[in-house]
Parts: sequence; C-alpha cells; structure tokens
Amino acid sequence: MTKDFALVALFVATIVNILLIIYLANTKEKKQLSKIFILTLSLLILWTVSLILQITVSTKLNIKPIYFDYITYIAICFVPVTVFFMGLIFVKTKIVFKKKYLLLLIVPVVSLIVLWTNDFHHLFYKNYSVDFSINEYGPYFNIHNIYSYVLLLIGIIYLLKFSIKNSGFFSKQSILIVIGISIPVITNILGTFQIIPMSIYITPITFTITVIFCAISIFKFQFLGVTPIAMQKIVDRISDSFVVLDESNRIMDFNKTFIKTFNIKDNNLRNINFIDFLKDKKIRRDVIDDIEKYIEKANRSKKTISFEQEVKVVNKFFNIEITPIYSDGSFLGTLFLLKDITQHKQDIETIKRNQDILMERERLASLGQLIGGIAHNLRSPIMSIAGATEGLEELIKEYDESIDDPLVNSHDHHEIAGEMESWIPKIRTYTEYMSDIITTVKGQAVALTNEQDVEFTINELVKRVSILMKHELKNAYINFKVLMKIDENLTLIGDVNNLVQVVDNMISNSIQAYNGERNRDIELEINKNEENVIITIRDYAGGLPKEVQEKLFKEMVTTKGKNGTGLGLYMSYSNIKAHFGGDITYKTEIGKGTEFNIIIPMKK
Repeated sequence: MTKDFALVALFVATIVNILLIIYLANTKEKKQLSKIFILTLSLLILWTVSLILQITVSTKLNIKPIYFDYITYIAICFVPVTVFFMGLIFVKTKIVFKKKYLLLLIVPVVSLIVLWTNDFHHLFYKNYSVDFSINEYGPYFNIHNIYSYVLLLIGIIYLLKFSIKNSGFFSKQSILIVIGISIPVITNILGTFQIIPMSIYITPITFTITVIFCAISIFKFQFLGVTPIAMQKIVDRISDSFVVLDESNRIMDFNKTFIKTFNIKDNNLRNINFIDFLKDKKIRRDVIDDIEKYIEKANRSKKTISFEQEVKVVNKFFNIEITPIYSDGSFLGTLFLLKDITQHKQDIETIKRNQDILMERERLASLGQLIGGIAHNLRSPIMSIAGATEGLEELIKEYDESIDDPLVNSHDHHEIAGEMESWIPKIRTYTEYMSDIITTVKGQAVALTNEQDVEFTINELVKRVSILMKHELKNAYINFKVLMKIDENLTLIGDVNNLVQVVDNMISNSIQAYNGERNRDIELEINKNEENVIITIRDYAGGLPKEVQEKLFKEMVTTKGKNGTGLGLYMSYSNIKAHFGGDITYKTEIGKGTEFNIIIPMKK
C-alpha cells in the first residue's frame, strides 16, 4: 500500500470520525452508550491523526517513526477497552462503573510505559518498522496483543449475543457494528501472524471501514437510540404478547409471552410470514382476513387500529392493537400487540350472571312482599263481606218466617227489605276495594316478568303505592302523608309497575331508617318543574351514613341490610334510567333525615 493512498484513507477516516463526534455532541440526550462511543471515536481520531503526522512530518523533520507510535499507541491500547465497554453497555443498557473495572486499564497503562521506555529494554520492539513483516517484537508485545484481542473479542461477543438474543429489526445495527469491528481485528491477526503482508497504516484504514459501518448504524438504524437487551428482558416480562412485522408481514421480533400464549415449542419464528403463522395455528379464515386487512389499513393510515377478537384455538379473548412504526418518515415495521382480556370478559359474564341472580332474588322477594300485602289487604274486606253475608242470611231467614205470620204487615216487609238493601252498598264498597287491590297486585306481578310502557296518571301511581304499602306502614306505625303539588290527572308514559316498585322500595327504606320508632312521618311529595315530574320520598330519621352514601347508585346495596327485600338503590337508579330516561338524586343530613328525588321527564 502506497503512502499516498494510506494518507487519503486516514484523512477520510479522521473526517468521518470528527463528523460523527459533532453529531453525537449535538444530541440532546447522551446515553451511556453514546458517551463510550464518543470516547472510542476520539481515540480513533488520535490514532489516525498521529499516523497522518507520521507520514507527512516524520521524513521531513527527520523524526523517528516510532516516536509517533508513542502517541498512536495511546489509542491502540485503550480502544479495546472502550470496545469492551461498548459491548457490555449495549447488552445491559446501562452499567455502574465499579472499582474493579479499573483493573482493565492496568495492561494498557503498562503497555504504554513499556513502549515509551522501549529504547532501554526492547521488551516491546526489538526492531521497529512501519512494515509488519520487518518488525521484530519483544516478549511483552505478545502480552499486549493477546490482551487487546481478548477485550475486542469479548466486546464483539457481547454484541453478537445481543444480535442472537434479539434478532430482527433491532439486530441490524449491532450486526453492522460487529462486522465493522471484526474487519480490523481479523486484519490485524492475519498481519501479526504474517499470513498477509501488512503495514502499520492498514489498521487505521480498516478502522475507517469500521467507522463507515458505525455511521450507517447510527444514522439509518439508530444504533445509539435503541434500548438493547435490558429492554428485551422487560418486554419478555410484559403480560401482553407482541410481534414486530416488516413491510412484507414477516416476523422480525416477538416476546416470550407471545411464545407462551400460542404454545410455540420452536422459537425460530423470525422471517416467517405472520399470516402463514396464523394459518398454521388453525386460526379461522375470516379472522385472518380481518387481521390482514387491519394491518394494511394501519400501515396506510399511519395510525393505531384496535379491535377485540376471540381466538378459539387458545381459548382467549384479545384486544388487538396494530401500530405502524415510523422513524423520520421511514417505515420500520408494524407492532402487533395482543392484550389478553379473557379474564375481563369472564368477569363481565360473571357480573352479568350475578346480576341476573340478584334480579331473580329481588323478584322473588317482591313477590313475597306482594303476597303478604294481599293477605293483609284482603283480610278486612273479606271479613266485612262475610259479616254482611251473615246479616243478610239472618234477614232472609226472618223474612221467610214472616211470610205466613198474620201479625206481619206490609210495612214490616218493607222494613226487612230496607235492612237487606242497606248491606248491598257495603258489600259493593268492599268488592271495589278488593278489585283495586287485585288490579294493583296483578300489575306488579306482571312487572316481575314483563316490561311495557303505558300511559298512567299521577293519581293512579299514588293509589297503587298506597295500596301496596298500607300493610307495611300500618305494621310499623308510620304516618304516611301524600303531598300532591301537581294535577293528579297529569299523564305520564312509562313502565308504571317499575316506578311503583321503585317508590315502594324507597318508602321501605325510610321505614327501616326509623329502626322501629312509632308515630313517625314519611312524606310522598309530587311536584313538577318545566320539564320533569319530581317524586320525593322524605323521612326524618337519622340520615344516611357516609359509607352508605359512597355506595349509592354505584353498587348493589340496600340500606336495609340483610332484611332488605326491595330492588336496592342501585337497581332503582338503573330502572329509572332505563325505563324513563330519568334520574334519582338525594339529600341527607345526619340526625335530621333523608329525601330521595325521582326525576321523571315529561314526554311531549
């Protein structure tokens, strides 16, 4: 190799190194990997500049070439150390520099001292020349070479380990670095053992190739911007599965969760077409078609697309996110993320089943309450009708006996008939009352199985509530007051039976709030504003505890504890929302009482 060619190559290497350092120095965030890379580049610049000076100044100024090597070897001795740390940091992402790492500097420092004092002992060079084939090396030179090559090889092995561990897109930069560093190492080994002719200028020139590979790695594949093997360890611990696909949908990268999810025994998935992989896993054809369509759509729109999908072959539900990966406008690949929502789906199904069970229990409890109300409300009119029947029987018997009695005149007959007739209105009143009870109970019984919207008046609502709650209010010795501040013939549309049940439930809550106190008041006030009818249930008990307030309308709780038989405030709230598009609000004050406001929009 001519000196002129070597000089040009060294100049190119120096300029490239300087440009790389300028670029890295201007980056906002300098990671540990960036700093060690800057240090390596700085040593390479020292190396190439000292050789440039050796070529251009040595002969002209009659300076021995070896004196320039005194400077060159500062870089030669410490570059293997920086390459070692580069590989170590690349694998671990970040390291803590410990005192033991200083031991790595012992041999380089000793090498420099031995070289600088070579004229006294010739342990480094017996005979120095810029041509490796003429050089005669001292015994220490082999120690220096072995140590340097070992450090370089360890650094390369670290990078190779990363490439094997995390091949795919993130391996391209490390592969370039490995190739770049391997060229000068292999060249030097071949030159040292005189397998190929070599001068001292070959090494920095081969390092020029290293720098070019590093430049490609930095600018195209963001070598210093990635978070290497530590990030791989992190994503392997993530519970969500992911794969990274290239522009042809070939698998470039994946994590361990993906392997476990699909029960993959052979981890050699890279470069396999993802669509073919899904086919091999017996995924349904329509699901594969959808996935392929969504991948294409995401890459085209440059936006994340998400959807839910059941994958029966693994008995799981996934929320799938497809995200195109771009860097500076350049497409790098597609992230296919599978979030396992199987447990979430199962929980929802469990909640739904539990709600159905609770609803069924509430229906049965309401049915029991209705039966109790029927028994009480019908007992009085039935007994009254029975008494009227006995009275009529006595009058009929008396009338029959008087027919042949000569002492009984027509006036007496009319008197007996009048007494008989007087029982008829009483019986009619009792039967009408019983009819109202049956109508109300029938409506509530139907509500346990059917839901329908009908027209009903405010008066009808109050009448049904009064009939159904009469027994419970009487047993609790509660004064029930209806405050009608609205036209009782105002018509509403909705499921009246559900509304009655909600109001009854709230009145039951108020009764329970008194804890058995007698002669207390519960008010049912009905009012309206411009848009809504407001049904207020008000008591003057102790108010709602804070722990109950926090759960109102949020959980299936009843203020009556284990004795609760109503829908519960959560279910009441849900009913009003669902059947009327309304709302329930409340006001409570500890020691003074509580009022619930059922707000029903008036349909125009």
